[in-house]
Amino acid sequence: MKKIALIFPGQGAQKVGMGKELYDQISSAKAVFDQANAVLGESITQIIFEGPEEKLMSTAYCQPAIFTMSMAALAAFKASDKFLNVSVAYTAGLSLGEYGAMCAAGVLSFEDSLKLIQKRAAFMEEAAKANPGKMAAVIGFDKDKLVEICHAAGCEIANFNAPDQIVITGLASTVEKACQMLTEAGCKKVIPLDVSGAFHSSLMRSAADKFSQVLASAPLKVMDIKVVANVNGKPQQTPQEVLENLPKQIYSSVQWVDSVKFMAADGVTDMVEIGPGRVLKGLIRKIDPAVNVHNIQLPEDIAALPF
Repeated sequence: MKKIALIFPGQGAQKVGMGKELYDQISSAKAVFDQANAVLGESITQIIFEGPEEKLMSTAYCQPAIFTMSMAALAAFKASDKFLNVSVAYTAGLSLGEYGAMCAAGVLSFEDSLKLIQKRAAFMEEAAKANPGKMAAVIGFDKDKLVEICHAAGCEIANFNAPDQIVITGLASTVEKACQMLTEAGCKKVIPLDVSGAFHSSLMRSAADKFSQVLASAPLKVMDIKVVANVNGKPQQTPQEVLENLPKQIYSSVQWVDSVKFMAADGVTDMVEIGPGRVLKGLIRKIDPAVNVHNIQLPEDIAALPF
């Protein structure tokens, strides 16, 4: 039996029409979308399948939309014979994707996860409006030099996505200063990101504090599968760790490189990216090319799995 990890994408992976084929063709996937409508009290499926794109792109809608589509794809995978041939050793997700990982590991129910995501998105948007910020992706620049420049400019690291892709975050002025310093230091590629705030920075502390209070009353269960945490790239064992790590994740660097390296070092040879896009596959190819990454976005993706 193959030892695998289930991995889940984060904000930015959304696309109008995602999951429509799963909804139309697989009853277990349709049930997830229908449940999301009931929990949220509005038709998130209509926004996912039909747009408009501007609405789906907003933090308030894209976070529950990506999570719902990912969980529908997971339900379709679990309903297939392919799932009987694997042993899930870990789950992990990039930023928002960590909620998919938590739900898949049995820590949180689908309904409770969705309600938490709704609150998280609202708190983050609130913090972004109160403390306007920016983010930028830095491609192909030395990690240690980048950390030094960020410190000097007064901004922070949001994501260690891959050895050659690091995202910086903070007040617009500090990110712009860092970008200028990077260019002067010989960095060839800095890409400003189209986001509504300085996510994964200390500007999100107020969102984390509010979210912590909400999370405290959530019914967390002992996990069936270990979830590798964004905040340190290590597996979480207990609900108490989840209570500490999920709020911290909102303002801390996402340690995706360390997360992937940890799972690979523990014998995971295959990872299944569940949800929209193939962003994680591209990142993992750079982190550890020996890891096989499979995607589930469409019904035929499940049939094509080599398990």
